Amino acid sequence: MDKNYIPLYRKYRPQTLEQIVGQEHIKRALANAVESNRISHAYLFTGPRGTGKTSTARIFAKSLNCVNGPTVNPCNECENCKNITNSIPIDVIEIDAASNRSVNDADELIQKVALAPVQCRYKIYIIDEVHMLTNHAFNALLKTLEEPPKNVIFILATTEVHKVLDTIKSRCQRFDFKRITTDDISKHLRFIADKESINITDDALVYIAQNSAGGMRDSIALLDQLSILNSTNKAISVDDINKLLGRLSFNSLSLLFDNISKSDQSAALSTLNDIYNQGNEPVQILSNLLEYLRNALILKSVGNNSVNGVVQLNDEQIKTLSDKLVNIETHQIVSLIDRCSSYIKELKLTSNPKLWLDVAILDMSNLVQNTKLEELQQRISILESGDAVVKPALNVSSYNTPPTPVMKSEITKPQPSQQAKVTESDEVPKQAATDNVLTEDEVLNQAVPMSKSAPVNNLKDLWVTFLENISSSPSRSILKQQALPVKLSEDEIIISVKSQNWLKQFAKEGTKYDLIVQAANTMFGKEVKKVIVRMPEQGDDAIRAEQSSSDDTDEKPAPAKKPLIVPPSETVPELVENDSPQNPDEDSSDEDITDIDTESAEGEVKPSDTKSSEVLGNSYHSDSVNMVMDLFEGKIIE
Repeated sequence: MDKNYIPLYRKYRPQTLEQIVGQEHIKRALANAVESNRISHAYLFTGPRGTGKTSTARIFAKSLNCVNGPTVNPCNECENCKNITNSIPIDVIEIDAASNRSVNDADELIQKVALAPVQCRYKIYIIDEVHMLTNHAFNALLKTLEEPPKNVIFILATTEVHKVLDTIKSRCQRFDFKRITTDDISKHLRFIADKESINITDDALVYIAQNSAGGMRDSIALLDQLSILNSTNKAISVDDINKLLGRLSFNSLSLLFDNISKSDQSAALSTLNDIYNQGNEPVQILSNLLEYLRNALILKSVGNNSVNGVVQLNDEQIKTLSDKLVNIETHQIVSLIDRCSSYIKELKLTSNPKLWLDVAILDMSNLVQNTKLEELQQRISILESGDAVVKPALNVSSYNTPPTPVMKSEITKPQPSQQAKVTESDEVPKQAATDNVLTEDEVLNQAVPMSKSAPVNNLKDLWVTFLENISSSPSRSILKQQALPVKLSEDEIIISVKSQNWLKQFAKEGTKYDLIVQAANTMFGKEVKKVIVRMPEQGDDAIRAEQSSSDDTDEKPAPAKKPLIVPPSETVPELVENDSPQNPDEDSSDEDITDIDTESAEGEVKPSDTKSSEVLGNSYHSDSVNMVMDLFEGKIIE
């Protein structure tokens, strides 16, 4: 064992401001402070680990206490410089706040501060990881830190400045150390490798710099570890680094990513087993895959020309990965990153990591196949254009739900067995109207008969749809009983209300007028410019009849076979047990309506009161009653 061996990160620790890699803004500020003799009593150095905080503090202390100083370039030969370099605590005292964090330690420090320097100009306290001090210790130092004795300087260093009290930070000059760039780290590593005769490729040095998170100390420590592989015959490569650190090679990750992007679960699982059998841990596998996906996302987003120094790949690897990204989209890579990070968290908690590793790869391999953005855009475009309309139909499992006419604003994805196209006037094709007509033979094979679908544009069906769009259940029930539609179109809505009391609430000045407007806009999918709620007038019946006749198709579709019509006497009893609204408490704003059925008979509409009931059928009855009547083509007998 060589007792004189010194780790490289200590051997090549900077001894002057010029030797510090990066941090140009800090070097210039401290140099100007020394030259102009404007020395503060307290400094706060903050930044990531391995960026030169403690080294800068020592160099600054030597600059102030060198026998030739204060000077920007300390001699490093005098006794003061040597004592600071060797960490001999005479007048420059380094304190580890992690082990000296109590208020008693702070009190002891305050007592020593009062003593004058022994042989230097300044008595300097370098407190490393100062954020580890307790609040009581911080508070004990406040007064001393604000007004220290003459020739006493505090230099506080921390990686977590947010944990330092604001009262402490306000008393210090703060310097923020930045992460060192990959280029600067790789150049400094090449300098050290040449000095130590370490045979290593430039790609390997760049790879070390990229994996050090901007910390010079970590980079030099990794180079020191790799130096044991030094050989004059073969240079140390990236593969050697991956093997030493237990990382996956680029080729293995590329093969796994290729299988995932093609949704080849079998091949992906086989590749995963090969990687796992090489001794790689599940968390390490997914972590390396996550890093690979990060590089893929950057390449896919910004292209090959703007990724120098950003992705952790060389030129050949960038070209290889770019070729694999031709048939995969950005949002798919983001989805894979999200899933991969979720499974990494799961692996850290589970007792069976191999199981979750297999699940993760299979899940990610299945995630890509149905998320093509072009397909989603095409489907959304079809739905938004209104070219596809869902045709209402009844089936055995849902016969107790009334059919709902579908407007443009309610378009959903068409099913293969329920697909129909409409003309510009939204008329249902003749053949589509007969799709739901059952013959006598077909009825024998079903539990409940089915009736033909009514056109969606006649006044009755429009009124039913309009009422369904009323957001308040009590208001919907009132309109069913007290109101009749006069005209329902995209340009104009006219509704007549018989009762004067209810008209005051639903008219334009009433509190429930907005419900009418919202229902109209929702039904037609656009803003209806003219919405009128008024008392019944002469000629309303003629307008209703005219609109109903104009909305219906010219020819009634004829069924291919004779349909079976069930008389009203065979109505299923349980379908009409409840005539009341399903959710009477849905809108709290209508709580003042307590009993609609006991309202004054004024304005109550009955089927025999007016000729308009012949046009509207029974649209003002409950949904269950209307469904049964439409289903069996029956009518209510008073």
